[in-house]
Amino acid sequence: METRHATCHCGAVEISADFPNGLTSASRCDCSFCLRRGAPAVTALTQSLKVLRGSEALSCYTWGSHTAKHYFCKICGIYVYHQRRSDPAQCGVNLGCIEGGNPRTHADSFGDIPWTDGVNHPADR
Repeated sequence: METRHATCHCGAVEISADFPNGLTSASRCDCSFCLRRGAPAVTALTQSLKVLRGSEALSCYTWGSHTAKHYFCKICGIYVYHQRRSDPAQCGVNLGCIEGGNPRTHADSFGDIPWTDGVNHPADR
């Protein structure tokens, strides 16, 4: 278990969370929203996620079942994290926002970032 901090681009939003598998759980999703967003997400525990700074700068986007909640900085527009539809006890945190996280060099340390089949999500059946 690792506790890490993450920030948006402008620094208005800062969060911390516990990551059960460190940065190794980074993945991408091909659902209609994540495909357009493009950022790989790392698994964190929802109950551990704390907004340390900038809760007033966060905007939430949700649609469909309204289970997944995607949080963005209202100032710089960066996606910071989301509560997962597949498991609301988990959050996905933008790998590029996490201290020490870098999607470009991730494969060098942990291997390729896998894809999740969000297009055929069981909740959509």
